[in-house]
Amino acid sequence: MDPITAAALAALAGSLGGEAGRQVWHGLTTLVRRPFGQIATQGAQDGGTPQVSSGELEVAALEGDPADPMRAQALATALGVRAALDGEFRVLLDEWWQRAQANSSGGEVHNSISGGTQHGPVLQGRGFSSLTFNMDSQHD
Repeated sequence: MDPITAAALAALAGSLGGEAGRQVWHGLTTLVRRPFGQIATQGAQDGGTPQVSSGELEVAALEGDPADPMRAQALATALGVRAALDGEFRVLLDEWWQRAQANSSGGEVHNSISGGTQHGPVLQGRGFSSLTFNMDSQHD
C-alpha cells in the first residue's frame, strides 16, 4: 500500500466543496467508523476496545480545519497504525486510497478561447468521448 500522506489528506479535506471530494471523504469517514477487525481486538483491554484510535476523531478534526497540518498528520498516523493492526481495514483502506488517487489524478483543467471567431461548437472541459457534431458546411 502506498502511504497516505498528511498533505494528501489535507488536500482531500480541502476539496469538500466539490461532489467528487465529498464522495471520497464520505468513503473515508465510512471506513473509519467500521469496527476493528477480530485480530486487532484480541489483545485489547476493557471489553475488546482497541487501545488505538479508529481515526474518527482525527477525520472530524481535519474536516473542521483542513489547513491545519497537525490535524492532517494526526489522521495519517491514526490510519497507518490502524492499518498495521487490522488487516481487513488495511485492505479496505488501500482500496479507498486507490479510488481517491484515481479521482484526483485528472488534474486541473484550464480552458481558454482567444482571438478570432469560432464557427461551430466550442466545448470546454475534460474527458469528452463519443461526441458527434452534425455541422452545416456553410459559413456565415
